[in-house]
Order: sequence, then C-alpha cells, then structure tokens
Amino acid sequence: MRDFAAQLEKYAELALKVGLNIHEGQTLVVFAPIAAVDFVRTIAQKAYQAGVWQVLVEWDDESLRRIRFLHARDESFKQFPTWKAEGFAEMARQDAAFLTVYAPNPELLKDIDPGKIALASKTQMNEMKEYRTFLQAGKVSWSIVSVPTPSWATKVFPELSPDEAIDKLWGYIFQATRLDREDPISAWEEHIRQLQERMAFLNDKNYKKLYYKAPGTDLTIELPEAHQWVAGGIHNEQGAFFVPNLPTEEVFTLPLKEGVHGKVSSTMPLNVNGNLIDRFSLTFDKGRIVSFTAEEGYETLKQLIETDEGSHFLGEIALVPHGSPISAMNVIFYNTAFDENASSHLAIGSAYPLCIKEGTVMSKEELALHGANSSLTHVDFMIGSAELDIDGETADGIREPLFRRGAWA
Repeated sequence: MRDFAAQLEKYAELALKVGLNIHEGQTLVVFAPIAAVDFVRTIAQKAYQAGVWQVLVEWDDESLRRIRFLHARDESFKQFPTWKAEGFAEMARQDAAFLTVYAPNPELLKDIDPGKIALASKTQMNEMKEYRTFLQAGKVSWSIVSVPTPSWATKVFPELSPDEAIDKLWGYIFQATRLDREDPISAWEEHIRQLQERMAFLNDKNYKKLYYKAPGTDLTIELPEAHQWVAGGIHNEQGAFFVPNLPTEEVFTLPLKEGVHGKVSSTMPLNVNGNLIDRFSLTFDKGRIVSFTAEEGYETLKQLIETDEGSHFLGEIALVPHGSPISAMNVIFYNTAFDENASSHLAIGSAYPLCIKEGTVMSKEELALHGANSSLTHVDFMIGSAELDIDGETADGIREPLFRRGAWA
C-alpha cells in the first residue's frame, strides 16, 4: 500500500488527538492484540512525543485465550485478578486515557462451550465494574480503533490470501476513519459538527416514542422523559472532548427500560466473545426479552441474555442511515465497532448515564428511577437496512416520519 507507514502514523495521531484528546502528563493505557504490535509502538511513540508520561499495554494473545478455554479447569473461570481490576479503576480515578485496539477473530471460540465463555466474561465484567462505570459515565477519555489481523481479515475477505486481505482491510479502515482525506482531523471536525446537528434536532423534538417497521421487525420503543441524544463525542470529567469510536456514524440515546414492545430482527451477524450469532430475532413485552430465535449461535445468544437480570432488557437505541459511508462499502466486517456504524442498532444490557440529563452525577438508583437499565453487559446488534422505517411520536401525540427506507426522512 502506497505510503503505508505515513498512513499508520496519521492513524495513530487520529486515535490520540481526536479519539482520546490526550494531554501532557497523562497515563495512556492500551488494550491490544499482539498482532497489532507495530501499530501500538507507533501509538506509544506519538503519545510520548505529545507529552504522555507513560504508556501501559495490556496485550491479548488469542491463541493463549483459546488454550485456556480448552484446557483450564471450569472453576478457574470464576476468578479474575483483583489486583488488575483495582489497578484499572485506580488509573481511571487518576485521569488516565484508555485506548482499545479491537481486532476480533469472529470464529476463535466457535467450538468452545458457550457457558464457559459466558462465565469467564461475567466474572471479568463483575470484577471490572468500577472501571467500566468510569467509561460508561464518560468520566475519562476512552476510544476504540481497529487494525487488521490475519484471522479477522480473511474472515472478511475469504477469497484473498492473508496478506492481500490485510492490505484490503487496511484500505477500508483508512477510508472509514477519513484518513484518505487531505486533512483528516479537519474532516473529523466537520463530521462531528454534522452528527451533532442531528443530535440537536432529535433533542429539540424530544420524542416520547419511536416506531420501527421492517421485514421481521415491528417494534415500539418508549423514551424516558429526561432522555437526551448523544453523537460524535463526549466531554469527560476534566472537560476534554473525546470521540469513543473511530469510526462513528451514530446518534444514540437510551430506551425506557420497561417501554419496549414487539419484535425486532437482526440484519447483520454479531460477534460475541469469539462466537457468531446470525439471523436472530428478539421479542419484547414491557421491555423484557420474552422469547428469541437464532439460526446460528442460539446458545451464545441465550448465554448473553442470561448474563444477569439487566441483560433481559435494552440499554441503547442508535440511529445510523443505511447510506452511511461504512454501509456504502457493502462489507460485513464481523466487528461491531464497524458494523454498528453501517446500521441502526440496539444494545442488550446497560444504558449510558450520559443519555439522561444530569445522569452522570446520578446514583444507580436514581438512574433506575429515570428508566435507565443496569447490567454487567452492553452488546450492540444491528437492525438497520434499506427497508427500515422509523416514526417518532411527539409529546402531543403527533406521529412523524423519522427514517424512510433506511434514510433520514
């Protein structure tokens, strides 16, 4: 790929300047697969040049993860290092910035017992609860970027050799993150401005209900009285503006926990902990998932829904036009960080406190009184298509077209 090293440096700068908005004297924590070592080294170099005091990397080796699930005793999945959970929470309290380099292998654990995977995931989420609270409330800067790995790239482009697939996937990533523009950071500033215009429009409308209609979908979602839409980025507790997802095309809020009724069908595969769930549907009554189907990954979906009481409810509604730049690529990425930005989506599990007015300073009990769901998990799944219509209902009962055939009306 022409000028690849220069593009990689621009990508690292984008992650640090736009994604995290790092500042001098800060600690940067990076979660990354070992296959991304070159990119992480570039991140570290750029971060130190920007005045970061230290870069700490939490490496993930997918082969070691698989070995553990194959050979470790079941009881071991009930344990997670307390020192590690406390360490991440302490760094969050000290205003560290957190960057996740997300490069999933969608089939890493496809033949592993879903119950064992779910137990390990639940144990980790429970121990890391305090750290996750900092992120979900937007109190610290955090962001997610992706880099190709051989296992991910060949899943997306199975007809290509690993090297060809990686090169092609890099091209899509650079395009999706606007690195193909002459001035990517200026392009991002304009993009965020446009997203926040949509956000302001929706907050001004203050809809009390949304109605979804598409093949396999007939869903009504009530919105909390104090809900607010969010888009583009967030101001952390120190007042710094950061962008949690690169790329991002969504405008999102939360549903009223017990205000979801009807049926919704997925439109893209969902990768959960190395297992695919595909062609699935969920049926809701008073907010709760009362039945579900899946042509692939039924047990994985079942374990996800049964994570805890809150995982039987929704925590997020996100609107993404079917004509978004990522949707126009016409590629299934098997990576939620990308696929959710190609499609309107919902999320099983916890709601973001920032989607309630003054929610970031509320207790868990206060958030619940405002209709926000609480759970250990938060998993987005895609429901958008060129056939999706959405109506909004205003406070005085007027029903208006919001989306038609997958596009803003």
